[in-house]
Amino acid sequence: MKKILLVAGIAMAFTACKNETKENINANDIVINDTIKVDKSFPASVAGVMKAHGGFEQWNKMNNLCFEIDKNGGVEAHTTSLKDRKAKIEHKDWTIGFDGNDAWLLENEKGSYEGNARFYHNLMFYFYAMPFVLADDGITYTDLPETEIDGEKYKGIKISYGTDVGDSPKDEYALYFDPSTNQMVWLGYTVTYNQGEKSDKWSFIKYDKWQKVNGLMLPEKLTWYNVENGLPTSERKDMLFSKVTATETILENKIFARPQGAIVVPK
Repeated sequence: MKKILLVAGIAMAFTACKNETKENINANDIVINDTIKVDKSFPASVAGVMKAHGGFEQWNKMNNLCFEIDKNGGVEAHTTSLKDRKAKIEHKDWTIGFDGNDAWLLENEKGSYEGNARFYHNLMFYFYAMPFVLADDGITYTDLPETEIDGEKYKGIKISYGTDVGDSPKDEYALYFDPSTNQMVWLGYTVTYNQGEKSDKWSFIKYDKWQKVNGLMLPEKLTWYNVENGLPTSERKDMLFSKVTATETILENKIFARPQGAIVVPK
């Protein structure tokens, strides 16, 4: 019965996640206008990066984002309702969802999912939807000094959160971008989930391959790096994203509703 529910859920969610034409984008293909229209709520640096990736206005038109990654012994299909951040991740052995209030986990067999489903339900979406998730409410932006990473110099923006924002308000991010194109290249981040203090341990992801989806420049590949002395040193692992769609379709709430047999995952 659980397998039937899982298959039905996958079919329902991906009705709105049909493949769209994608175009690989290199940094040299990006043209930044001399005049950048700055949204009144964003610093110029943040607005410039968003414009280089298709613009916040185009992102704000979208109501859902879907992608697949090959991870955890199989393909994960991620579906997110952008305006309320309801989410579903479907794997052959399990499904994770967030209905707007609770994170839930449905396993085909007990013990088939290893990890914290509450922590994971929006983790890959947040990494993937950079830089646009930096428009979320409750964020404080701080421009960083020019930083050299892997032999290249980048401008940077530090992102921190209000005390009541999300499950991990003490997380911090540092976005580094090419000053000649405003294209995002690196993301530094700390992880503080269920910890009482901020962390000084930074991890780094390189955003070095992009694809154009419905007017937005979104990642095709992310590369995690080893870190020494607070900066990335050598490649550790790659993650490829496929079947990426971003559309204006509003997904039905039942797609994200907790199915029979699923358990609520506490914070």
